[in-house]
This record gives sequence, structure tokens and C-alpha cells, in this order.
Amino acid sequence: MSVDPFRPHSRPGAASASPPTLSPTRRTVLAGALGALATPTLTGCAGLTERVSANAGRRRDRLSVQVYGTDVEVAFYDRLARRFEQSRRGVTVDLVSVPFSEASVGIDAALASGTAPDVFRVDYPTMGVYASADQLLDVGDALSDLRTDISPAFLEAVSHGGRIYGMPQHIDTSGVVYRPDVLRDAGITSVPDRPQDAWSWEEFAQVAQRLTDKAPDGRSAFAVNWQALGAFRWLNWLFQAGGHLYDADQSAATLDTPAARRALDFTSSFFRRGWVPDSTSTKGATLPDAQFTSGTLAMVLAGNFLLPAFSETIGKRFGYAVTYLPQDHRAAGELGGNALVATRGAANPELAADFLAFLGAPAQMRDFCQASVLLPTRSSLLAQRLDFAVADDLMPVYAQQVRTIGERDVADVTTATFAEVNLALANELEQCFLGGRSTGATLSALADAVDQPAGLNDEGGRA
Repeated sequence: MSVDPFRPHSRPGAASASPPTLSPTRRTVLAGALGALATPTLTGCAGLTERVSANAGRRRDRLSVQVYGTDVEVAFYDRLARRFEQSRRGVTVDLVSVPFSEASVGIDAALASGTAPDVFRVDYPTMGVYASADQLLDVGDALSDLRTDISPAFLEAVSHGGRIYGMPQHIDTSGVVYRPDVLRDAGITSVPDRPQDAWSWEEFAQVAQRLTDKAPDGRSAFAVNWQALGAFRWLNWLFQAGGHLYDADQSAATLDTPAARRALDFTSSFFRRGWVPDSTSTKGATLPDAQFTSGTLAMVLAGNFLLPAFSETIGKRFGYAVTYLPQDHRAAGELGGNALVATRGAANPELAADFLAFLGAPAQMRDFCQASVLLPTRSSLLAQRLDFAVADDLMPVYAQQVRTIGERDVADVTTATFAEVNLALANELEQCFLGGRSTGATLSALADAVDQPAGLNDEGGRA
């Protein structure tokens, strides 16, 4: 399992069933900390070129790198670090692994104190916080090779103000994982096997209703992976309906639209019609992948990062397959995954940028993704049939699904304030899904949260 926006080891809420608190002034704190640390306090050239902090005493032939992830991912990061050392004589990479739940808090504190690692792993939405506060190193020149072999959407995920601040190492997204035996027993004998044949919303509704009608007590048709800090996945449905969270220039919410109303009406009907368990709402305590592996769901929207866990947990108890997300006005999916970034105050900026370029090279990206069951960002690798360690037969569906992710989709979830907006999504959608609040009132509350994210209190609700 890997990590994509706001999820520990790529599982939103894996460490906690409730969204963690988030200070609404985090961006201001980071920006202020940078200003204090970036001000030269020495005279002469050294004071102008080297940040005065704990980093200044670091050896320029050593890199400090912080990552998080599964055991497989961390082990492979170590392998790649040693590979880099072998290719750069005299260089040492000090690799540290931390739990995902501690990663952002630790980095925030380290940036504020001037002790941040030279390189660290970060999910795409959080990039907006650091890049907008001028915390990251511009690595555009170092990644010139990658820039010619990546979709504009994926490059957008690590860009801010026209500059590139990270190496987009991998992506993941959701698909519809289903049990062929359960669908067959319900009389559903045809499942889309090409992206262009993905179920329409109307067809998906028919499938869900048939599964609900045929389901034994205690079982449900499906569940969506939008729990806790995965609430941003509701935007998949908004994008599919032809809508967006922000207007084209990211200056204001754009939720008073027929597309937004259609998306919320449809997704709230999942609960009204009994297609999904109430416990799997956006603030639900139950993760749907756990329900799927226990046998209580016929289908689950799940990311490719879960396939290794499915293989281990389900074993041979029942078979499962993957098809594409439903589509409406268009096909769409979320951008999950992680980037590697270098801090602006790295002891050796050139070496840090070189390390990112090395990990982004085809061989390293391919090997990491194959071992971790993640999707590469390089177009040339996405076009290949990779040899994934697990679920090699299912990954091509995900590889095709990520092609539905557009630049504007990415821009919606990589703003500097999206962490706060994501918390608001969890709270406001819950009120609609289970609290009986109307579509119009919910969209109005969401628009307020998008336009004034600093109005969120520490619990993720309105101040």
C-alpha cells in the first residue's frame, strides 16, 4: 500500500477513524518560519548563499532523506539510496522512515526550526501547502528529462507558480473491485472490460439495485473509499458530472452548478437507497476494504495500492476482479500517490536535486513501482506492461483509469488550502448523506469552505 492524498500508507483513516485536527493557520506559520530562517544573519558571501540553520553544519556529501510507506516501499527506498551512493562516489544517503501520521507534523516542525531533511516524501495535495509557503527547492532544471515524458496533469501536481517543486514518483487511483461470483448470482453477467465501455451512472445504479435486491442480510452492494481524509474522492463524481471544485483560475468555488447538484444527488442516493452501509459515509468508522475482504460487500471502490493487502487477506477464499469507475458526462478518477521534494534550505541543493532526478529515471521508477504495486508517472512506462509483484493481471485497468485524470482535476486538489477544504468535505458531505441536509444547503456550505478555508475550526467544522 502506498500513500496518496491524506492517507496513511494510502489508506485514509487507517490510523484513526476520525479526521485529525489541522490548524487553520498552518500555511501562515510555515510562511512565517521560512521568512525568519531565510533572512541572512551573517555578512559576506557565505551569509547570502547558505541558510543559517542546523543545515549549515551538514556535510555537503551527505543527504538526509525522510520517507514513509509500507515495509516493501521503505525497503526499496533503502535499495535505491544505496544504488545512488554507488553511482555517486563519496556520497552518503541517510534514510529515515516515519509513520505517515507523523510525517507532516514532523516536517512542519523541522521546517520551522531549520532542521528539515534535505529530501522528503509528500502526498500531492500537501505539496500545495509547502510550495505556496516557499519551502521547497525548484528542481525543474534537474528534471528536464522527466518533463518530456509525463502528462501535463501529473506535472501540475508538483508545480506552483510555473515552477516545478518535486519529482512525481508514482500515482494511484481507484477502480471498482468486484466479486464475479456475487455479480453472477445476481444475474449480472457482463462487466466492462474497456475504458470506453465503463458503466454509465444509470447502468451503475441498475447494478447496485440488483445487487441490493439479491443481497443476503448483512451484505451490501458496494461502498466508496471516501472515509476520513479520503473525502476528496467525492470529487471523482463531481468531475464525472462535468463539474469542478474551483473556477478555472482557482479564485473561487464553482459549486452552484447543475453538475455539482447532479453529483451530490446521485452520491447521496447511495445511502437513501440502501446500496452502501451507513457506516461507510465520509466520517464512517469502517473502512470499506475491510468489509470487502470480510465478504460483506459485492463491490468496493478501492485503490491499486490495496491489491497487495487483498491478495494476502483474501487469499483463495473468493475471486475478485477490477473494472473502471462509472462515468457520466466524462470519465474521471482521483490523483493519488506521492512525490519526493527537496527543501529550499538543503545543505547541498545540487545533490538533492540530483537525487530526485535519479529516482525519477526510468529504471528506478519502474523498479520501485513494480515492487510496490504502484503506477509510474512516466508516460513511456505507463504504456508498458510492467511486471508488478502482485495482481499483475489487474493493474492494467488502473493504468488506463489514471489517463482520465485531467490538469484541472489535479489543480482542484493541490491548492495551498486543500487540506482544510478536504476536512470540510468530510463534515459537510456527512450532513447530507446521513443527516438529511438538502443538496443545496450542502453545496452552499462547501462553497463557503472553499472560499474561506481559514474559517475552519480545529475540528474541521465551521468556526
